[in-house]
Amino acid sequence: MTVPTDDEPCSMTTALALDADFCALLAGSYLDRVGTPLLDPALARADAARWLYEDAPFCVVAHNTEADPRFVYANRAAQRCFEYDWAEMTTLHSRLSAEQPNREERERLLELVRTRGFISDYRGLRIAKSGRRFWIENATVWNLVDGDGVYRGQAATFREWRDV
Repeated sequence: MTVPTDDEPCSMTTALALDADFCALLAGSYLDRVGTPLLDPALARADAARWLYEDAPFCVVAHNTEADPRFVYANRAAQRCFEYDWAEMTTLHSRLSAEQPNREERERLLELVRTRGFISDYRGLRIAKSGRRFWIENATVWNLVDGDGVYRGQAATFREWRDV
């Protein structure tokens, strides 16, 4: 399993949406860095991937390692929150999830995560496809690192958001 780059756009045929290996990367990296499980460890791999994508009551997004990272994953809760479908979300550069004045703050956050491995209790202003502005609250952002120690990108999860 590799995380797609700009040269390898995601489509529903190559989607990571239900990919058990990618779900394991998300969940394993979260457990390694944060110290608590992202999802029920009793779920079978394929069931876990489906549940996280389709049924999780919280948002999960992930971006790749490109110089201008692009989202490679957004579960259905995140798609509803940001108002993009899978195809739109996985072609969106993650910096565009924040308005220009908030991008410097977002970049400082991501650099802090790069060096520390994760942060919790993050709050940031984001923008949906429609232009609706919303705060994400109590977010956790973490580095995606595979079993070989290779950095694969970053992910975020949050349960709370509210319109501005």
